[in-house]
Amino acid sequence: MRLMGLDYGSKTVGVAISDPLFITAQGVEIIRRDSENKLRKTLARIEALIQQNERGKIVLGYPKNMNATEGERAQKTLEFKEHLERRTGLEVVLWDERLTTVAADRAMIESGIRRENRGKYVDEIAAMLILQGYLDSQRNVADGSTGE
Repeated sequence: MRLMGLDYGSKTVGVAISDPLFITAQGVEIIRRDSENKLRKTLARIEALIQQNERGKIVLGYPKNMNATEGERAQKTLEFKEHLERRTGLEVVLWDERLTTVAADRAMIESGIRRENRGKYVDEIAAMLILQGYLDSQRNVADGSTGE
């Protein structure tokens, strides 16, 4: 069993999965969306990925504002969460994704990926960071660590 991480956006959904031991997150793909209001194909692709990889839970990036308030994007993410739960029957955990896209962009700069190519990878890397943050937090809870 593995966990799936999703970075849900208006045009794309970045997808990552955990290894079977829940230690690391690996990027899988970026689902390109035809329209922000149409979810059928997006949900079908996520469902296919779940079936291929025996997913046990979905970790969905939750885009709070920097001041911890919830805006329009957060509301759309909550609606997407409901669709995911209905369609897949799996638990969907919301994970604070503030600054993951910035961190993904910074990682690509440090890796030497050219500016014009970064858009091809940013959502997948953001999904990896969302899932990795969740995995690390669960490991810290299990170890009794507080991160301090």
